[in-house]
Amino acid sequence: MKSRHFLIAVLLLCTGFILFALYLQLVWKVLPCPLCVLQRYAFIAVGMCCALGLFTKKIRAFAFGAFLCSLAGIGLVIWQLWIIAHPAIQCGRDPLEAAINSLWPARWMPLLFHSDSLCGDILDPIFGLTPPQWSLVWFFIFAVVFFRMMRRG
Repeated sequence: MKSRHFLIAVLLLCTGFILFALYLQLVWKVLPCPLCVLQRYAFIAVGMCCALGLFTKKIRAFAFGAFLCSLAGIGLVIWQLWIIAHPAIQCGRDPLEAAINSLWPARWMPLLFHSDSLCGDILDPIFGLTPPQWSLVWFFIFAVVFFRMMRRG
């Protein structure tokens, strides 16, 4: 399969993940926590790297950027899963919330980037995994795909 096909597939997946996150937020009333919002940024960044890679000849460079964004997403999800596993550290207010909500995207598009929940909230599983676990799976898959794309050229 060509690299461009992978870029298109990942771009479509990232778009679908953001739309599904909005579906969870608007229909199921699952409000995003600060780490969920940061994961949205990571998915959007991966998608943007894919889009830019499609329109330039520097596929390797944008694959590297998407790889780094995927690793950042993995780190964010692991941090969120650790917080969920240790509920005693929650104090009723998430210290990241003020910082995330003061960024210009949160003021520009609050529906997508405004945080209204705690990172330690336990979410219901969807097809056996919670949303953060699904994010971890997909960020890992993306990291592997982009690592291979960088090596292949």
